[in-house]
Amino acid sequence: MTPVAPYRSRLRLSLLLALPAAAHAAEGVSPQGVAQLAPVIVTSTQRAQPLFEAPASVGIIEGDALRDGRMQVNLSESLGAIPGVLAQNRENYAQDLQLSIRGFGSRSTFGVRGIRLYVDGIPATMPDGQGQTSNIDLSSAERVEVLRGPFSALYGNSSGGVIQVFTESGEGPPRIVSSFTAGSDGQRRYGLKAGGATGAGPGALDYMVSLNRYSTDGYRDHGSARKNLGNAKLGVALGEDSKLTVILNSVHVRAQDPQGLQYDELMDAPRSAAPNALLFDTRKTVKQTQGGLVYERRIGADNALRLTAYYGQRKTEQFQAIPVSTQRPPSHSGGVIDLERNYGGLDARWTSTLQLAGRPLTLIGGVAYDVLREDRRGYENFVDAGGAQQLGVKGRLRRDETNDLWNIDPYAQASWAFTDRWTLDLGLRYSTVSFRSDDHYVQEGNRDDSGSLRYRKALPMAALRYQATEDLSLYATVGRGFETPTFNELSYRSDGLAGLNTALRPSVNTSVEVGAKARIGNSLLTAALFQTRTRDEIVAADSLGGRSTFRNAGRTLRKGFELSWQGELARHWQGALAYTWLDAKYRDSFYAGSETPANLIPSGNRIPGIARHALHASISWAPPQGWRAGIEGRYLSKIYVNDSNDSAAPGYFTTAVHAGYLWRFQQWEINAYARVDNVLDKRYAGAAIINAGFGRYYEPAPGRNWTAGLHASHQF
Repeated sequence: MTPVAPYRSRLRLSLLLALPAAAHAAEGVSPQGVAQLAPVIVTSTQRAQPLFEAPASVGIIEGDALRDGRMQVNLSESLGAIPGVLAQNRENYAQDLQLSIRGFGSRSTFGVRGIRLYVDGIPATMPDGQGQTSNIDLSSAERVEVLRGPFSALYGNSSGGVIQVFTESGEGPPRIVSSFTAGSDGQRRYGLKAGGATGAGPGALDYMVSLNRYSTDGYRDHGSARKNLGNAKLGVALGEDSKLTVILNSVHVRAQDPQGLQYDELMDAPRSAAPNALLFDTRKTVKQTQGGLVYERRIGADNALRLTAYYGQRKTEQFQAIPVSTQRPPSHSGGVIDLERNYGGLDARWTSTLQLAGRPLTLIGGVAYDVLREDRRGYENFVDAGGAQQLGVKGRLRRDETNDLWNIDPYAQASWAFTDRWTLDLGLRYSTVSFRSDDHYVQEGNRDDSGSLRYRKALPMAALRYQATEDLSLYATVGRGFETPTFNELSYRSDGLAGLNTALRPSVNTSVEVGAKARIGNSLLTAALFQTRTRDEIVAADSLGGRSTFRNAGRTLRKGFELSWQGELARHWQGALAYTWLDAKYRDSFYAGSETPANLIPSGNRIPGIARHALHASISWAPPQGWRAGIEGRYLSKIYVNDSNDSAAPGYFTTAVHAGYLWRFQQWEINAYARVDNVLDKRYAGAAIINAGFGRYYEPAPGRNWTAGLHASHQF
């Protein structure tokens, strides 16, 4: 049987990162005398290739590293170990994580923007660039790949970076894993996972099913949350050269929203909630179910077809803390969001392995189509009854509209190894994104806000790689990307008139990167120097009364340096280091709000939400079984929280320690651990709400806190 996708090495690693083992694997080194491992293969560059040979900045975290010694709830638990990535947990499950890559996505006040998210090839980012991470199941993840830099342009709209999560495939005899994890502030996670395979050849099945329940009382007042998550993957070998994979995923989240604090509240009462959050009982409920099919077929020795189709539904209800007086004007959309989304898409890709001038040539061509229909309603968050006023309940209808979005993106890519040492990669994606809104709530004082927009952009990319020695790879990459406004950003005009914000243009960026990858003994060292020039950067124009408006700010410049090292220090000792320097500034002045001197943002101001320096370091003792332990440290410099740069979240340094015991006996494996984060009990902002109104920028991180867990697995 010819493998359909021989791309995923099954590395079983210890507490921190897979890349130390990846360095071994790439070299064929087996430090403990075990069987040699296949090279680690990445797919984020659109074609499968060894990590060491990819002409791009790609970080990998293997599944074991995502789980060992961690709560397994948020990507922020592990992504901080990849340079260029800022992953901050808001400790607010009503607003999702705050994720940015090389500064893209930093402006997001909720959800994820500016970077593309995928789970098993299914987009977790909608056609307008709005994404979310709530459906990612870390307990069944095989690995996470993070692509930074110009290569990201090949993913189309809002691809300042790409994060892909891949679910494990079942292997061998049936295996069941149960887990329980507890932590500070009433945290509890219960997990059950089962996987296996029936054999090989046509008709063979492999399966992986995972169920999880997480609950927390919340570090802050009014911060409790409940999350139920299910994830399943079933593979069927249809023939010698073809395979069908079925993917199912469902999540249900109920969370209170403590909202942001002012600086004095952050320092004096970090566990408190904003007063209006308590007054209006701010909260959010999300229910999402989706499914997908992936069909892979080898056609001869040199061609492969991959077809992906998916469909999903998502329902969101959110109660905001908008004052009653603010909602009185007939043009206001109310303080309750009621949103239903139906979404789906197709991706068809053909890959051919050819020869050009007697040298290997890989060609990839395909087309991606995604569609979203959104039924959005707004209601007052109060009810007037008998002279009394009840807050935090669904009142009268104030908004009713249907929004349709779609994108269609043909793409092509070529990789030609024109000598033994030189490889050229070229790629082009032509992205079309269409918006249409039909307003059904039109009456006196509330005009028709219907409208439509369409954006188109050609997105080229080129990369040149030089294999200087067997253990040193050098590359240079250039690419052009773009980011359209999301539907939320188009919904309101800063001038208060009716209709979509048609004056808001997509931002367009040109990125250049030069990098190096070196294998040094049993370690991997990577470095990258990059620059991104953007025009028409999208920024907040105003944020009042629960309504934000947006505008284009002109030109910006991001430049930076990334350094990463992972490896084996000695027998069973592993270390990791990741450093990022990122300088992000506005090159043009602009007005944030009305055009008055007080609202002028001068050129040279720093883009908010971006730390200039970030450092992550760790060391661990991780034998195959027995006692294990490790220590981690993280430094983050201050982050400006508004465009005027007159307020900032202070920089901080935190440490974490962990220890555990891994026991194997016949078909059983027991893994117990304990972990303490923020050992020094540092008081700091774990995340920031950029350009928030009334100075409520800060979302506090927990003080010293603990986690402990027990995982038990049995192979039948």
